Amino acid sequence: MKPAAPSFPERATLVRRASARLCLALGWVPLHEVRLPNHRRADILALRGDGGMVCIEVKSGLRDFQTDGKWPEYLEYADALYFAVDADFPRDILPVEAGLIVAHGREAAILREAPEEKLPPARRRALLLHCARLAGSRLAAHEDPEGVAELAAALRIE
Repeated sequence: MKPAAPSFPERATLVRRASARLCLALGWVPLHEVRLPNHRRADILALRGDGGMVCIEVKSGLRDFQTDGKWPEYLEYADALYFAVDADFPRDILPVEAGLIVAHGREAAILREAPEEKLPPARRRALLLHCARLAGSRLAAHEDPEGVAELAAALRIE
């Protein structure tokens, strides 16, 4: 009996993890689920070794792409934007304004480089500080979840 195909949330998780592994292999530092100043949420925002910011938008399937037209709003917060999809995704519908990452199992590869549009220095600095604070707060919560929860509760009371 053939195993059941993964659900769309499971597919998204697999593509996200494979894309994050690719980032690490390229020397990029991926940060998941980053809220941007325009209130959009980047699936992965990665910091390259040269200080560049790469946004990776994960798509779990065709319907996910067709119903989500927000992707152009990520362009103003990254030097490069990639779509990350699985091997079964119909790639020809993805816009050329973004690069393409294809995941298969635990691995992923860049099949099309993203066009580069350098961020303005002030925006890059603000975004870098935001990512550093987010990563630090996540690490603190991982290291001491009880302490962070207590502090958050105390701050809500005051």
